[in-house]
Amino acid sequence: MITRVLGARSLSRDLGNWQDEPGRRSAARPAYRALADGIRLLVHDGRIPLGVALPSERELASVLELSRTTITSSYAVLRDEGYLTSRQGSRSTVTLPSSARANGLMFRAHQPGPGADVVDLSYAAMAAPAQEVQAAYEAALRALPAYLPTHGMEPVGVDSLREVVAQRYTARGLATSPDQIMITSGAQHALRLILSVMTSPGERVLVDHPTYPNALEAIRRVGARPVPVPVRPESGGGGAWDLDGIRSAARQTAARMAYLIPDFHNPTGLCLDGPGRAELTHIARDTRMLLVVDETMVDLWLDEPSPGPVASYGRSAAKTEVVTIGSTAKSFWGGLRVGWVRADPALITRLVGARAAVDLGTPVMDQLAAADLLSRDDAVLDRRRHELREQRTALLTALADRLPDWEPTVGSGGLSLWLRMPAPVSTALAASAPNFGVLLAAGPRFGVEGAFERFVRIPYARSSDELRRGVDAVAAAYETLALDRRQTEPSLVV
Repeated sequence: MITRVLGARSLSRDLGNWQDEPGRRSAARPAYRALADGIRLLVHDGRIPLGVALPSERELASVLELSRTTITSSYAVLRDEGYLTSRQGSRSTVTLPSSARANGLMFRAHQPGPGADVVDLSYAAMAAPAQEVQAAYEAALRALPAYLPTHGMEPVGVDSLREVVAQRYTARGLATSPDQIMITSGAQHALRLILSVMTSPGERVLVDHPTYPNALEAIRRVGARPVPVPVRPESGGGGAWDLDGIRSAARQTAARMAYLIPDFHNPTGLCLDGPGRAELTHIARDTRMLLVVDETMVDLWLDEPSPGPVASYGRSAAKTEVVTIGSTAKSFWGGLRVGWVRADPALITRLVGARAAVDLGTPVMDQLAAADLLSRDDAVLDRRRHELREQRTALLTALADRLPDWEPTVGSGGLSLWLRMPAPVSTALAASAPNFGVLLAAGPRFGVEGAFERFVRIPYARSSDELRRGVDAVAAAYETLALDRRQTEPSLVV
C-alpha cells in the first residue's frame, strides 16, 4: 500500500510561527520540543491527517533551517508520546496515542498529570438544557407511533418539523412554506450537500476571514478553493464586513458561491446590519453568485436581535440566490444533530437527490424532538442568553485582570471572543496550553494559509468559574513564551 507523504514545505506553512518568537527561541522550551508541540497540535486540529508520513528528517531540516539533530529529537518525542509509528526501512507515519480521548473537536492526549482538571476552551457550544431536552424526547416518543407503519426514511424531513422551521422564518419577516425547507443532520451536513450540488473541483467559494474552521474543511473536501475576504472588527458592527471586497472578489474570481456568517459571526460575535444585508443580496444578484448564509448562531443574540434573515432583504428575483442554513446545535445542544436548509423548492429537490449518496434522512426521533423544542423555545433561549451575558462579563473581567494587553472583539451575540494578542504566538500558545490545564483552538484554524497567528478564540460557553480558571491557565502558558510584548506587527498578520 502506498503511503501519502506530507511535503516539508506544506508542513512548514501549516506550522506557522511554531517558535516562541521570530529569530529567538525561548530557553524555557527548546526548539525540538516546540517543533514537536507544533506538529502535535496540527494532528489534533486535523491539519495533519492520520496515516500520512512526515517529511524526511533531512528535507524538513533544510526547509526549517534547523539541524538534523533537532528534527530527529522532535520525531523521537512524538514517537515516545504515541504520535508517530515507525518501521525499519519506512517513513514515520502519524497516529494517535492509545490513551487519546475524544472531546468533540480535538483529542485530549497531552495533559498535565492523571486526574488533572482541564478547562476545555477549544469548542464553542453549551451544555444541554437537560430538562427541556429530556421533555422534548419524551414528547417525540409519544409521537413516534404515527411513523412506525412507514419505512421511516425521510430525506426531505418530517412534515411537522418542516412546518415549525418555516413558521420561524415567517415570524422573522421571511415568508416561507414547508416545501422550501429540507431537514439535515446538522448545519455542517447542510453545507456539505450544498457544496456537492453547487460547486465543482477547482471553483472558488468566498468566505469571511476569519470563519468557521469546519466550513473551510468542507469546502476543501469537495475540491473547491476558499477565497478569504476580511472581516475587520475595528470597523465595528455591520461595518466589519468588506462589502466592496466581496463584490470585487466575486467578479475577479468568478466565484459561484459565498459562505458567510452575518448573524453573530463565529468567531467574532459581530452582526451585519440591515443595509449591509441588502447590499449582500444585490451583490449576489449582480455577480450571479449563490449566497449561503449560516444562521446557526441567530438565536444567541445578547445585546440586540438580528436585523432579520438576509434573504428577506432581497427583491423577489434575488431571493432564490440566497440559501439559509440553520441548526439546533448552538441554540440547544450539539448532541441533537438536526439542521435545515431554506432554499428555492427547485434547489431543495436537487439537494434531496444528492443526499441519497450520503444518507437517507435524519433520524425521526431527533426530528420530532427538535420540532417540540423549536415550538416552545422562548423560555429556554431567554435563560441561555442570560447565562451567556453573565459568562461573557466574567470572561472579560478575567482577561482584563490577567491579560490586560490582549484586545477583545466584543460582538453583540454568539458564543466567543476573538482576541488580538501583542505577539504572533497563537500556534505555540495552543500547543503549550494543555500543559497548564487548558485547551485552546489556535487562531490559524479560523483562517486560510496560516493567517491569524496573532489571534485566539476563547468561548464563554463554560461556567464563570471555569472561565476564570481557564484564563489563569492561558496567562500562565503565555508567560512561558518569554516574549517581548512590544514587538512590532509581523507581515503574516491579516
